[in-house]
Amino acid sequence: GYVGGPTCSVLALKCPEVQVTIVDLNQDRIDAWNSDNLPIYEPGLDEVVKECRGRNLFFSTDVKTAIKEADLIFVSVNTPTKTFGMGKGKAADLKYIESAARMIADIASGSKIIVEKSTVPVKSAESIKKILYSNTKSDAHFQILSNPEFLAEGTAIPDLMAPDRVLIGGEETPEGQMAIAGLSGLYEHWIPKERILTTNLWSSELSKLTANAFLAQRISSINSISALCEATGANVDEVARAIGSDSRIGSKFLKASVGFGGSCFQKDILNLVYLCQSYNLHEVAHYWQQVVDINDYQKQRFAKHIIKKLFNTVTGKKIAIYGFAFKKDTGDTRESASIDVCKYLLEEGANVHIYDPKVSIKQIHMDLLEPGVSEAENKRRASLIHIHDTAYECVKDAHAIAICTEWDEFKTLDYGKVYESMLKPAYIFDGRKLLDDVQLTELGFHVE
Repeated sequence: GYVGGPTCSVLALKCPEVQVTIVDLNQDRIDAWNSDNLPIYEPGLDEVVKECRGRNLFFSTDVKTAIKEADLIFVSVNTPTKTFGMGKGKAADLKYIESAARMIADIASGSKIIVEKSTVPVKSAESIKKILYSNTKSDAHFQILSNPEFLAEGTAIPDLMAPDRVLIGGEETPEGQMAIAGLSGLYEHWIPKERILTTNLWSSELSKLTANAFLAQRISSINSISALCEATGANVDEVARAIGSDSRIGSKFLKASVGFGGSCFQKDILNLVYLCQSYNLHEVAHYWQQVVDINDYQKQRFAKHIIKKLFNTVTGKKIAIYGFAFKKDTGDTRESASIDVCKYLLEEGANVHIYDPKVSIKQIHMDLLEPGVSEAENKRRASLIHIHDTAYECVKDAHAIAICTEWDEFKTLDYGKVYESMLKPAYIFDGRKLLDDVQLTELGFHVE
């Protein structure tokens, strides 16, 4: 997946004497990893895989053999938010973590280092250890480490090549410290030792959730100010520049937008909220819940603004959506702001025309035609969804453009040509603050 594939591919590249085997139960996915068409898009990943594959990097569905032969096992399975039962909508669903632990316990023998690479709640390592030792053979011994990833999709390979830090958490026992040293030794092939931070297990697990919560908090903070700027006539970009020049604050993650997306931010904050609630820290839980609430508000506000500016109705109107991935340089749509914006517009009866250079037609339909919605409603939605191969084709005869992903391609389009092909008045709703407002206004656009 997005964590295990890139991480272990770079590990194989930087540690040529180490055999790295990536295993998955999904044959189609492994076939894709063994082909020229990798299952995920990440700049630079193709080159890394091609250099190492067949040398010391292997992709297989033979999970049992890989577990038996491994000295160190990264667990990089999905930990989605629960959709039912206790903690629904907030808690992490650890069924895949538990399944992986039970499989390791059933197969492993000898000494193994088990590394949590997936984002998990605090104290998950304790549960993994309990499962391993309750089901294992008598000659098996395990050390559990937490080694969370801090990758940003779209820049995962540079992030892995030159990380700000690598975090390794382990038990404060001689055996635990030896396991930490073993994993640290692999990273030291290319990462300075002073950038490798070691902590106890619980600090490492919590640090990952906290890092994502702080980053998302900054986005929601500037987005909340963007609403005030629009109400008062202030310019949110100027405000962001003013506060970002303060060295105590810094400029990163202060770009107002339609909202954050991706597999981590919302999931990890909701996990943090549930964790706080579990410990009766309700005021703390409420504080972090507001980060998600502001993000939802911003997406809804963006869609409502489109409707308001198009004379309070979009029924039957063509809206061009530029970008469906949650950010540029990835094909990942998980929690993408574009999904929510499209759904709001579809509810209003808009004809939604979508262009994204990396997201497949199948994925767009999966995100917009969801299970649990009536067949009649999905049929209505499907008739309003149109997917295009080029940005120019997407915008022909459109009433408005909504930019939902900051693809570089959108900055270099011929907007004179775009304007001529649209119905008038022609609107651009720049949800990523990507384009030159003055230049577009001179062409005749109404820029929002």
